[in-house]
Amino acid sequence: MKKTIPTFTSDEEAADFVAAADLSKFDLKGQMVTFELRPKDKTVSLRLPDGLLEKIRVRSASIGMPAQRFMRLALEKAVMDEGKR
Repeated sequence: MKKTIPTFTSDEEAADFVAAADLSKFDLKGQMVTFELRPKDKTVSLRLPDGLLEKIRVRSASIGMPAQRFMRLALEKAVMDEGKR
């Protein structure tokens, strides 16, 4: 039986794990594995309707991701998809 990926508390911890682990021994099937390795150096304040923020929180929790990261990834995807048009 393959091992499961542990939970990390920082990007550095995740990077250290990936650098040292033999990932072939871990069960990655069906798991979303993301690593946040780039520093975030800007803060943005954004007003959202309560209903939208609640939907974001529910959706991000359902995939095991913090809401802010979920929103950032959604914005990144929207910008990247725009370049493909």
